[in-house]
Amino acid sequence: MSNEASRAVLVRLRRAHGQLAGVIAMVEAGRPCEDVVTQLAAASKALERAGFALVASSMRECALAEGRGEAPSVSTMRLERLFLSLA
Repeated sequence: MSNEASRAVLVRLRRAHGQLAGVIAMVEAGRPCEDVVTQLAAASKALERAGFALVASSMRECALAEGRGEAPSVSTMRLERLFLSLA
């Protein structure tokens, strides 16, 4: 994975980490269910986006490798399974 792609994924994961810490604090503080679920959904979405960013980065790398006549590091079928596991 390129440094740029890695940084983008890390930003998303750190955001999800912060949101999840917020959810835990909300539950501990006895916040209303609606507030907790809203924040939990945001954390879930951030994790999803990090996963999709990882798969997209791998897809780009595979396409570039194939364009150079090299064998991709991950098979297309495996990438498809990874993508579908996020859906």
